[in-house]
Amino acid sequence: MIAPSPHDDGGGFGLRAATARDGVAMWRLACASGALEPNTPYAYLLLATHFASTCLVATSPELPPGELAGFVAAYRPPSRPDAVFVWQIGVAAAARGRRLASRLLDALVSLPACREVRFLEATVAPSNTPSTRLFKGFARAHGVPCEVGPGFTADDFAPLDHEAEPLFRIGPLKGTTPA
Repeated sequence: MIAPSPHDDGGGFGLRAATARDGVAMWRLACASGALEPNTPYAYLLLATHFASTCLVATSPELPPGELAGFVAAYRPPSRPDAVFVWQIGVAAAARGRRLASRLLDALVSLPACREVRFLEATVAPSNTPSTRLFKGFARAHGVPCEVGPGFTADDFAPLDHEAEPLFRIGPLKGTTPA
């Protein structure tokens, strides 16, 4: 279980449930990532509070206080109670190359709020190679299929110029420990 207080994930990162105090830090990390689409700070504040049971942050003693090593913002779609949808996952530049994103996904599906979850879902733009590798690697590590199907079309993002984002559906998950 990931408690509000830091829990060392074995890789030198403290993983814990997101809180209201993390909303702005999540937004800052999204803005600094160069890969994530930053939303308003208010959106991250809502995720860190309304969906705290499925949102995790990672801390590191190597970073200044208040700065996050990473985060995963996820929620359980009301129309698909057997799934957890990963809205965003971000890792600070200083924490990359240490499997933090994979650790965050493993911790996410191990949360009490995900006890009934059989599928991990996310939409990923075809040009987002790191996320494609992350989610396909998660499926391999858990020994389950990763199906890629219709998600959002480019037209769904109008009036923005945005590429389509197919839906990655991983599972059925057999447990919380990778194979």
